[in-house]
Amino acid sequence: VQLVESGGGLVQAGGSLRLSCAASGSIFSSSAMGWYRQAPGKERELVAGINAHGNTYYVDSVKGRFTASRDKVTRTLYLQMTSLKPEDTAMYYCAAGESLGRLWGGFSDYWGQGTQVTVSS
Repeated sequence: VQLVESGGGLVQAGGSLRLSCAASGSIFSSSAMGWYRQAPGKERELVAGINAHGNTYYVDSVKGRFTASRDKVTRTLYLQMTSLKPEDTAMYYCAAGESLGRLWGGFSDYWGQGTQVTVSS
């Protein structure tokens, strides 16, 4: 099983980015998928998650700005990020797990290598 992220980069505050996570293997259709981020000196946090039924979770700081979606045909997870702020700067990781609850607890079964998002002020 592999998760490969792409789409990170440098953007000005107020701008937008879309992250993608391509999943190989058979996990995509049944797994909850999520995006974590970790900034230097800070703990990793679950930013957004979506399960196989389309139920979503967002951390309060990104509600209304980030949208997670998944395409079961291409087995790709997306994170559309708008109105980006400097505090969104972090390494973003794609992950897959048994449920949104387990993702929220940090118990993901599979992880991507990460993609850097940098928001300049």
